[in-house]
Amino acid sequence: MLPRRVVISGLGMITPIGNNKQDFWDHLLHGHSGVTTIDRFDASAFVTRIAAQVKDFDPQDYISRTEARRMDLFVQYACAAARIAVEDARLSIDQTERSKTGVWVGSGIGGLETFEKQHASLLKKGAAGINPFFVPMYIANMAAGQISIMLGAQGPSGCTITACASGTNSIGEAFHLIQNGKAEVMVAGGTEASITPMGIGGFCAMKAMSTRNMEPQKACRPFDLDRDGFVMGEGAGMVILEEMSHALKRGATIYAELVGYGASSDAHHMVQPDSTGHGAAMAFKMALDDAGIDPWEVDYINAHGTGTTLNDITETNAIKEVFATHSNHLLVTSTKPSTGHMLGAAGAVELIAATLVLDKDIVPPTINLDTPDPACDLDYVPGQARKKSINIAISDSLGFGGHNAVLIIRKFAE
Repeated sequence: MLPRRVVISGLGMITPIGNNKQDFWDHLLHGHSGVTTIDRFDASAFVTRIAAQVKDFDPQDYISRTEARRMDLFVQYACAAARIAVEDARLSIDQTERSKTGVWVGSGIGGLETFEKQHASLLKKGAAGINPFFVPMYIANMAAGQISIMLGAQGPSGCTITACASGTNSIGEAFHLIQNGKAEVMVAGGTEASITPMGIGGFCAMKAMSTRNMEPQKACRPFDLDRDGFVMGEGAGMVILEEMSHALKRGATIYAELVGYGASSDAHHMVQPDSTGHGAAMAFKMALDDAGIDPWEVDYINAHGTGTTLNDITETNAIKEVFATHSNHLLVTSTKPSTGHMLGAAGAVELIAATLVLDKDIVPPTINLDTPDPACDLDYVPGQARKKSINIAISDSLGFGGHNAVLIIRKFAE
C-alpha cells in the first residue's frame, strides 16, 4: 500500500520581519533584515548586543489575556502562528474533525524567560515566590499542548526537541503521521523565545554569535569570508499539513506537496558539525529516497546557513556530496540574515519561505554576501532576488548534538 499524499494548505508565522504572510515575504524578497540592537533588556555587558526580535506582537490579538498570562512567550508565539495558519487554510475543526486533527510543535529550549524570572523570584522570596504555573509555562511540549487546547484538536500531539532542527523534525514527524493514516490534518512547526540574558549570555560564552554590534543588519553573513557567527532570532512558524483528498474535498488552497523527510546524526561532537558534511548528506539522501526523487530534479535549497565558519562549509560539502555536478545548477539561499537564527523555530519558518518560493517562482537573495568564501562556492543568489521556475525545493536544518533534518516539497499536481 502506497503512503498517503500530504499537502501544505496553510502558513502561519510570527517573525522578526513580519507577523503575516505578505509582510514576511516582502521583507525576504527585498533583502530586509530584522536584526537590531537588543532593547528587551540591558545587554551592554554582553559581547553580542544584537538580535532579531519579534516586533509589534500583542498576544491578545490571538488569545485571551488570562490565557496569555499563563504562557511563556514561546507558547504565545506558537499559538499565534497556529491561529494564523488555521485561518490561512480556512480550516474548520468541528466535532467530526477533532479526533483526526493533531499538533506537533518543536522547541529547542522552551520557556527560558519563565525559568529566569522564576529563579529570580526563588532567590528573592524563597519557595513561596514560585508561580504555581511555573512548570506548565516552562516545559517545551506546552506549545503543542496549548495549541491542541485552543483548537480543540484531539489527534496525535507531541514535541520534538532537536536543537536547531526541532521545527524541521516536528514537521517531518507530522508528515509521516498523515502518510501512515494516524491523522488527516496536522498543525506542525517550531517556536522559540530565547532572547533573554541567559540565552544571549550562554551563546556569547560559546563564542558562537556575531559581535558586529555596530552594524546589526549586516551581522549575519552566511557563506561570506568575513562571517563571525550567527545572530539570534525568535518567533514561530506553523504549517497546516493535510491528507491530499481531505484538502481537495473541502476546496483548500494547496501551496505545495510535502513529499520527503530525512533525518540523521553526525555522531561527531556536542556542538561542532562534522565538517566533511557526511552526516548532513545522509539526511539529504534519506529525504530524496523517501520522496522518490533524483538529485538532478531539485531546483532550490533553503539552507541552514547560519553564518558560522563551520556550518557554512559543512553544508556546502554536504550539498556537493549529494548533488555532485548538479550542485552547480542549484539555487541555495539562507534567509537567516533577515530573520536571525530562530533556533527551534528556524526550520519551520524556512520551510514556509521555501513553500512561498515554490508558489511564486522567485528566490529571495542571501543578503550580506559581499566577499564569497572560496570554500563556499555554490550559487547562493547574492544581493538580489531571482526569478526562476521552481518545481522541487528542499529545506534543511542542522542542530547541536549532530541532528540533521531535511524536508522536500514540490509543486502540487493531482
